[in-house]
Amino acid sequence: MSTPLEKLFTKAKIENRALLIGYLPAGFPIQKKAKKIIKAMVSGGVDAIEIGYPYSDPVMDGPVIQAASDEAIKNGAGAAEVFELLQTSVELGVPSVVMSYWSPIEKYGATEFAREVSKRGGSGVITPDLTFEESEKWRAESTQNSLNRIYVVAPSSTKDRLAKVANECTGFVYAASLMGVTGTRSLVSANAKQLVERVRSVSNTPVAVGLGVSNKEQAKEVAVFADGVIVGSAFIKVVQEFGAGRTGLKKVKQLAESLSEGVRSARKI
Repeated sequence: MSTPLEKLFTKAKIENRALLIGYLPAGFPIQKKAKKIIKAMVSGGVDAIEIGYPYSDPVMDGPVIQAASDEAIKNGAGAAEVFELLQTSVELGVPSVVMSYWSPIEKYGATEFAREVSKRGGSGVITPDLTFEESEKWRAESTQNSLNRIYVVAPSSTKDRLAKVANECTGFVYAASLMGVTGTRSLVSANAKQLVERVRSVSNTPVAVGLGVSNKEQAKEVAVFADGVIVGSAFIKVVQEFGAGRTGLKKVKQLAESLSEGVRSARKI
């Protein structure tokens, strides 16, 4: 049975367009405001949502997401907030996944974590630091609970490894377009297109690009060749600058509208 996320990728393929996927850590800046931020993102045109599990040692995240995670942790965000925000997102009518490093999942209990994500209507889990070689437990739990298993590939991945990782992914393959940490960039790496093409040569699973997209032009550029465009730091920066009151939420919605416009116009002749 297909997850809501898989169904949405299928629909987007028929419409010949990429998906816009928005990211926000649970509990940022506080849970009540996080719910409003997600709502603003969705009303602005974000197609799917990633709920981040705030973590104290996020090896893949840049300074913007790290700062947001730290703030969320200081305000008491943990597993309960992750699941609650996931449910909020699902109830807004968009496919939603959790992004979490393996340590919090292991601490919570992989079986219980998978069950909870499924119970809240989540489509899957992105595990950036979990290798497929160490995934036996997670493979079983995600399959048991009909969850998409989403791994991260990087430009440094060999062809053999890309094939193995992509083969383990369901939902989509997360292509980290730049070596190093996440964050908005003034230019989208040329590595992104090449990496997507390399994944496509070994897999039919949709490929979404993360790490670096922050404006309409970049979103449009990536949406030409990728199946999904992931934006996190740019939304967080808006909240860091304008807060999550009326002005901040309006700015979040405007950014979502602009990014959505870029994504949706990318393949029009």
